[in-house]
Order: sequence, then structure tokens, then C-alpha cells
Amino acid sequence: MKARIHVTLKPGVLDPQGKTISHALDALGFDGVEEVRQGKYLELDLKESDPEKARAEVDEMCRKLLANTVIENYQVEIEA
Repeated sequence: MKARIHVTLKPGVLDPQGKTISHALDALGFDGVEEVRQGKYLELDLKESDPEKARAEVDEMCRKLLANTVIENYQVEIEA
């Protein structure tokens, strides 16, 4: 079973890396981008075969390690 996790900064949290990417895109002539918010993507291969147990376990992983829930949001997709 595979888990896909998207971690992004919460709205209102400063994103200097996103700003740098935005400026670089503008410098390369891509002037149609209004804002860039960067984040991270993780894939986990899990031994668990029950999707509900897998989701609960990955949610705990996110809260304890994979995301800083003070400043980041996360979304979990479980592929059976």
C-alpha cells in the first residue's frame, strides 16, 4: 500500500523559497505567475493492508515528524 503526502505552508506563513522561485521564473520571462508557494511531497510504501489503519498511522507520522503542524498543512492519499 502506498501513501502520498503533500505538505504545504499554511496561508499567511512567509515563504522565502517560494518568493525566490517566483523571482527566478519572472527573470526567465515567465511573467504570468502571480505567486509561488512551495512545499514537499513524500511517498511511503507501507506494509499495512487496511486503508483506514494506514491512514491513521500516516496521520500520526505527519503530526509527529513529517509536518510542522504549527506552520504547515498536510494532505494524505492512500492508494490501496
